[in-house]
Formats: sequence, C-alpha cells, structure tokens
Amino acid sequence: MRSFVSHKQASQLLHNKFVVVLGDSNQRAIYKDLVLLLQKDKFLTLKQLRTKGEMSFEQDCLVEGGCLNKLHNGIAYREVRQFQSDHHLVRFYFLTRIFSRYMESVLEDFRQGLKPDVVIINSCVWDISRYSRNWIGDYKENLHTFFEELKAILPEETLVIWNLTLPLGEKIKGGFLVPEIQHMAPQLRFDVIEANFFSGTLADAYNLDVVDLHFHFRFSLHRRTNDGVHWDNVAHRRITSVLLQHAADAWERSVEEIKLSTNINKNGGLKHEDFASRPFRQSVLRNQLTTRQHYAPYPPGRRNRYNY
Repeated sequence: MRSFVSHKQASQLLHNKFVVVLGDSNQRAIYKDLVLLLQKDKFLTLKQLRTKGEMSFEQDCLVEGGCLNKLHNGIAYREVRQFQSDHHLVRFYFLTRIFSRYMESVLEDFRQGLKPDVVIINSCVWDISRYSRNWIGDYKENLHTFFEELKAILPEETLVIWNLTLPLGEKIKGGFLVPEIQHMAPQLRFDVIEANFFSGTLADAYNLDVVDLHFHFRFSLHRRTNDGVHWDNVAHRRITSVLLQHAADAWERSVEEIKLSTNINKNGGLKHEDFASRPFRQSVLRNQLTTRQHYAPYPPGRRNRYNY
C-alpha cells in the first residue's frame, strides 16, 4: 500500500456501517485509530496508544469494565467501548480468550442486537500464554467453537475479518506477560507463527476473510515499540488502511458477483457498494439526514451481568 486511507475515504467507505473490533491491546489500538480517522486526518498520540480503560477517547464512551472497575492485567479484565456519530457506529470488546463464557455474552449481543456489517477480530497472545502451557489443543478447539457460533449468528452479508497476530519481538514485556509466565517470553514469537498458521487456515475453511498482518509487517519491525509487543501510530494507520482496503475490495467483489454497479471515488480513493440498490441486504441502511437515535443502543442491563 503506497499511501494511507484518508478521513474522507474511511468515512465514505463505512458510511452507515456498524463495525465491531474484538481482541487484545493491539486490537484496541486498531479500534482507536479507526475512531480517530472517522473524525479527522490525525494520528494517535503515544499517550492514546498506551492508555487503556479510560472513560472517553475521541468522543467515544466506555460501556463496561476499564476504569469503571479496577484496572488490572488478569484474564478477567473487561473493556467495552463504543463510538457513535450520525453515520458511523464502532464498538470494541477486549478479549483474553477466543471462546469463553464471556465470549458467549458477546455473541449474545450480536444475536439479540444490531447485526454488525464488519467484524475485525484476533485473539492469540493471551490464549497461548495465560491459560495453559499445552495451549495447542485448547486454542484449536476454541477457534472451531467460536467460528461455528459466529457463522450461525451473523448474516451471510457480514464481512468477518480474522487478522493474524503481528510479529512479536525476541525480548518482550507487556500487561499479559505477568511474572508467572515470563519464562515463556523467548518462545512466544515462534508460538505466534504456529498459531497464526492454524487460525488463518481454519478461518479460511469457515469462509472468513483473513488478513495476514504478520506478513504485512515482517519488514516494518522498526515500527514496533520497545516492549516488543505493541506498534507505533504510523504502523496502526497502515493497519487501518490495509483493513479498509481489504473491506473495499471484498465489497467490490460482492457487487460484481451479483452484477451490481460500484461507486468509485472520483479522486482515485476507495471503492464501496451502493447499498441503497440492495434493499434485501441486512445492513444499517439510513438516509443521510437520519441521526444517531436510529442506532440500536447498547443492550441494556449488560453491565456486570457476565463473569468469566
């Protein structure tokens, strides 16, 4: 990708779309960069990248967990965020495991509430380090269960992107790396490669879209921060651009398959469907004059209902 996606391009592509991002702290940074880009052409600050669980970030709101409870680095940490504008809805769920009782509660949100147009998800580093030394069997089984449940709940038109885990450094430190598992640190970067291979193959078998961020950033390691786990603001804008370009291409292919026209940005920008010509599509369809009240509110009573 030669250039970054602009605010205008991102806003047009995701107009009247409901996007959900699920995963760890790197996925939270993906969510934050997307929320920022939907409002202006600026990059995240270092403080914004490092902060977790704050009450508000760039006009979003903390729905559950975070500083509403005690901040910690345990597997029961929760953080649900949501950003709404007149024509965009973006939600984030922090995960420490790809399938669990907590994930069942997230899936219940999808089952009972508004169906996402786009789901961007990754769960790996916590899965393979914090639950068991012999992680392979549990991780594979949980992936199968999650993909099956997700496919059963979401409509066929929802674009589900499984993004592979970014490269870890040889020496790492981070919130997930508690003292009890620090001895695993040198091996984790190799475990991630193995987990990426299996999860990507399995996601493809379930007909989900796979974006290999490990491959995309193999020559951009200078963009990784000193902790060996997280990435800087330039890297995250590139990640956003890769994901949005993938979404644009996927929707364009979908349009071609059903022989519908595609709107093309006259300035050479991203491409997206004219969803108004597809009334049968399960979508967040609205006139440009509508307001945020048309978005389904976050399911009431969710807070503190679920425990791991």
